Amino acid sequence: MQFSHSDAMWQAFPELRAGALHGDGIHADADVEAVIASFYAIAEARLAQAQEGEFPEIQAWRRGFSRMGLKPTQYRCASEALLRRFRQEHALPRLHPLIDLCNAISLAFAIPIAVFDAEKIAGDLEVRRARGDETYLTFAGEIEHPEPDEVIFADGAGNAHARRWTNRQSGLSAVRETTRSVLIVAEALHVSAGEDMGKLVATVADVLAGHWPVAPKMAVLSVESPRFEF
Repeated sequence: MQFSHSDAMWQAFPELRAGALHGDGIHADADVEAVIASFYAIAEARLAQAQEGEFPEIQAWRRGFSRMGLKPTQYRCASEALLRRFRQEHALPRLHPLIDLCNAISLAFAIPIAVFDAEKIAGDLEVRRARGDETYLTFAGEIEHPEPDEVIFADGAGNAHARRWTNRQSGLSAVRETTRSVLIVAEALHVSAGEDMGKLVATVADVLAGHWPVAPKMAVLSVESPRFEF
């Protein structure tokens, strides 16, 4: 299987840097509380200095959403939505140890991180513009179709695993207690994205190996190296 961005996406966003990791052996019994607390502390310290909308990572995504024709304060990237909630509540809902960890890391880095159940992906997964006939399953179990030209995560069967790029994931490939194999994707557009993405990928890999019997395969993607085989 392969994860990639379309050539058109790289042409439109050459500053994009993405991190991808794949691992098997995930389970829902890991104790991740101490590690989550350490990433929460990093986020708290950053938010004490400025609100999330002032972070360069978030500002870059707001510009990206505007370039996609979306109002950036109506549709927020996943990391901004998490930071906004965390600033207000000083905590996030607990869903699954891996999701909780990746959400905490996303807070600390201010970079969106998506976690997919790899067994729910049909064929290759590509970030591309939608045709409009793809199928998106909401967490409420409803079927939607992305707008034509909307940026989605699309698999070989026409399933949209995320809408509006980093805005909203699908219920189809959501991580659940039965999930064993995962694909983790992080994406950034800010000036230091390359350096920060390398650190983020190493951090996620270390956390995975420290809490699950996983030897993750990983890569940092750019226009020069745009594909991840897993």
